[in-house]
Amino acid sequence: MQSSSEPATIRVVVIDDEALIRSGFEFILNADAGIDVVGTATGADAVAVVSRTSPDVVLLDIRMADIDGLQVLPQLRRLEHAPTIAMLTTFDADDYVLTALHAGAAGFILKDTDPDHLADAVRTLASGGVVLSPAANAALLRATDLGTSQTEDPQIARVDMLTARERDVVRLVARGLTNAEVGQQLHLSVGTVKDHISATLTKLRVGSRVEIALLAQRAGLLDESPDQ
Repeated sequence: MQSSSEPATIRVVVIDDEALIRSGFEFILNADAGIDVVGTATGADAVAVVSRTSPDVVLLDIRMADIDGLQVLPQLRRLEHAPTIAMLTTFDADDYVLTALHAGAAGFILKDTDPDHLADAVRTLASGGVVLSPAANAALLRATDLGTSQTEDPQIARVDMLTARERDVVRLVARGLTNAEVGQQLHLSVGTVKDHISATLTKLRVGSRVEIALLAQRAGLLDESPDQ
């Protein structure tokens, strides 16, 4: 079922240094009537292709022969109309997961994900959700447990800058709700939800919804009641 914040046809670009992977993902995703792969590229051509095609979602290989996906990610995030980006990988090393998420990735997808789950993941990303493989999710939980007070305290202090409504939005984002679902819960338009999330990212000095969720958990926001 299509979310009210999800585009009628989701435009996707697949970035990988292996032609077989690119063509495979293109074939799988184009089989879904609601998804259109508007371009594929190697890492070196990624910025040019994404700039030209203006996709909603980019699937970006984290490790490529021509250029590291972690180098491409911030370049794509700086584009005027930056797409939602998920990293493609065959592994889930903690350092790579955290580096990508801190740089603004909206999730991690394993390359051997089955076709139905791949299409579902793209729809989730397009509607403002977060997609994490089980191992990537575990890496986040470990980061929460092992965070040091030196890095946590300044961030947690910035939570006090959020308005009551922004805190409500943060709690729902941290629980994995999409923009449309947050809007339904709080009786807000999707555009207003996006504005609150954008303001929250700026105030908390983080780069992604996943980082919002991680900080919300550390700061104890999930234990608060609405408008507390």
